[in-house]
Amino acid sequence: MNRLLRDISLSAVIAGFIATVISYAGPLVIIFQAAEAGGLPREVVSSWVWTVSIGSGVLGIVLSLRYKVPIIIAWSAPGSALLVTMLPDISMNQAVGAYLVSSVIILLVGLSGAFDKIIRRVPAAISAAMLAGILFRFGTGLFVSVKEQPWLVLAMLGTYLLFKRVMPRYAVMAVLIVGVAIAAGSGELRSEALVIGLATPVWITPEFSWQVILGVAFPLVMVSLTGQFVPGMAVLRNDGYQTPASPLISSSALGSLLLAPFGCHGLNLAAITAAICTGKESHEDPDKRYVAGISGGLFYLLLGIFGATLVSIFTAFPAALIAALAGLALLAAIGGALSTAMSVPEDREAALITFLVTASGMSLLGLSAAFWGLIFGIAAHVLLTPRRSQTPSPVSTPAPLEKEQPRAESIQ
Repeated sequence: MNRLLRDISLSAVIAGFIATVISYAGPLVIIFQAAEAGGLPREVVSSWVWTVSIGSGVLGIVLSLRYKVPIIIAWSAPGSALLVTMLPDISMNQAVGAYLVSSVIILLVGLSGAFDKIIRRVPAAISAAMLAGILFRFGTGLFVSVKEQPWLVLAMLGTYLLFKRVMPRYAVMAVLIVGVAIAAGSGELRSEALVIGLATPVWITPEFSWQVILGVAFPLVMVSLTGQFVPGMAVLRNDGYQTPASPLISSSALGSLLLAPFGCHGLNLAAITAAICTGKESHEDPDKRYVAGISGGLFYLLLGIFGATLVSIFTAFPAALIAALAGLALLAAIGGALSTAMSVPEDREAALITFLVTASGMSLLGLSAAFWGLIFGIAAHVLLTPRRSQTPSPVSTPAPLEKEQPRAESIQ
């Protein structure tokens, strides 16, 4: 405690606050879209927000104190996006059963130390293509919403592009502020929906269905490991922190497992928002940046307690604002995923098949498009790779890049 008091700084506290606010500005919107798609009652949505907030806060504080590293934990935005397409067809009880299974699998991966081996086995292009397919509808939803409220959506898009050029880190937060201001000025905000209240956890009895487990749990594990933990660890390594991956993965999975019956769909390392806390903006001394992780955790706890208020605020927003905000918040992630998916010529066709199947929203044998995207993509990879390795290409290939191709960009 004495060291914490000595190391605390205003810059680190502000960095943690900004990281938390940005997490709520974009990825939280996807949870509300998933809840709306599933027709979930407000108290269940409030419990969902409470679990991801409290889980992120407690884990961020404990892990930052334990390792003296600015560790930011957040909820799985790709997991939320996956549920947008699934919840209309499955019950929340079945979804919770899938959450439990995915958390157990990730926990075993963390405890076994098999994280690096699994990542090497699964082609990065196929994992990225599945992620891009899951997020694809949010990108198109942004432009579909132009028809409903053109001035609101175009103003948000313009704000995003402007801030991406001058202050890219705060682009999503600026979009939220501008969108809310325009909606309020035009009388589009439903003020009658606003309430001040504390979140109350709601128990959701899990139900286990093999179709839902394969269609939700398996893709959820893949997007969590490849789309969240990989870039999250990369951010830590890039700023000189050599914290082992296994305890971070295990702790996140254990937290998800305990909170799943109350609506938590998955906790993992943040990447984009974590970079705010791991860089020099947080503190010049890397050994004192862990305070930002603790600060972010405390703000998560504060906002999570008032989960019912957060739910009412987002309920008051017009549908076009929610759609535009979600699409803009995920643009970077979609672009990063597509870039990674197409970056390896040998896997390009397999990745394209994965993307098209996942984005199509097809359902076969009760299994989701994300599951079939992985299956079709891996099958194409297995069938095409040996043939290409034996058949010389008539076109000369460029020299390999010195730097490893980046993986799909994380959401948070």
